[in-house]
Amino acid sequence: MITRIVLGADGARAATGVVVVIDVMRAFTTAAYAFGAGIGEIELVATVEEALASPGFRMGEVGGRLIPGFDHNNSPSRLIGKRLDGRAVMRTGSGTRCVAEAGNASEIWLGSLVVASATIRALAERTEVTFVASGAPHEGEEDMACAALMAAFLRRAAHSRESVIAAVVGSRAAAKHRSGDLDFPPEDIDCAVAIDAFDFAMKAKRENDRWIARPYFP
Repeated sequence: MITRIVLGADGARAATGVVVVIDVMRAFTTAAYAFGAGIGEIELVATVEEALASPGFRMGEVGGRLIPGFDHNNSPSRLIGKRLDGRAVMRTGSGTRCVAEAGNASEIWLGSLVVASATIRALAERTEVTFVASGAPHEGEEDMACAALMAAFLRRAAHSRESVIAAVVGSRAAAKHRSGDLDFPPEDIDCAVAIDAFDFAMKAKRENDRWIARPYFP
């Protein structure tokens, strides 16, 4: 098994073959919680304009904040207890942008700690996988830690989950969260470090020139 870890949009553009785009804080943690709440598919877009032009439950952020005209920000914890259905549309500054940039990939999977083991089970027969730490290089310590954990899982090597959780909790992205801030609730950190909270992976497919993600049960 060959694994690589590349950084941000530049890494996504250069990545080929099987690609896992990781966004722990918070896009692909939020996506997993949206699927857990009942959403059937999520269209991943790079711009606000694309999101507003597409129907569905609109989620995402600019600068971490709720976008006017959207139904939800980028908070996974604020999806807990919600009942949703149908389709969603997601725009974020790192995760969905890197998906849009990964034009040379043959497969794209959405990665976060909450779907780590399920994603690795889905990729068990692959011989080569590239992980994109979407928040890097400007932030993304948590994405790098998640990529290292998942790469170790693929190689069947030992890796400390405690060190990964510590990297997330101590990340620059986590430091933005404050009590009373609806866009950055501290409960999001607990959601992000809930390793293997879900038993599905998240696979994105190109359909009619759009990236559509759905839950995948390996």
